[in-house]
Amino acid sequence: MAVVTSVIAMAVLILLYLFIKRRSSRENKRPDERRNTSSKPDSNFHAVSIKYSKNACAAAKDMSGRRFLSGAAPKIPLAGCDVLECNCKFVHHADRRTGDDRRNPYTPGFGGGSTGSFEAEQRKGRERRDEPPDDFFT
Repeated sequence: MAVVTSVIAMAVLILLYLFIKRRSSRENKRPDERRNTSSKPDSNFHAVSIKYSKNACAAAKDMSGRRFLSGAAPKIPLAGCDVLECNCKFVHHADRRTGDDRRNPYTPGFGGGSTGSFEAEQRKGRERRDEPPDDFFT
């Protein structure tokens, strides 16, 4: 009888340990990993903007046109919301940028690794892509 009781006690302790371990691993996930339940493809720059109704508060109207990275988005209702029933919603975007990119692809330094324009060639010596030196194959 004592053996059966000790086996049952061990089984209960093992189940309790597994339950606590599973719960703590769920709590250790980042907040954006816990919230992401959508079927949309993941992106490093997934963003949201706030869509508000005509009776929205001033705090929501002030955020009009702003995009936030998903992990940094404010909670709805907003902190300064004074409307009785908040109807604000998040609109999802694949990227935080809106397409108003001010970089000019025709200027030096745009994505090509260039550091500026120079009057003359800066390299000294033999071009490495030319014919190999005479002693290369010996």
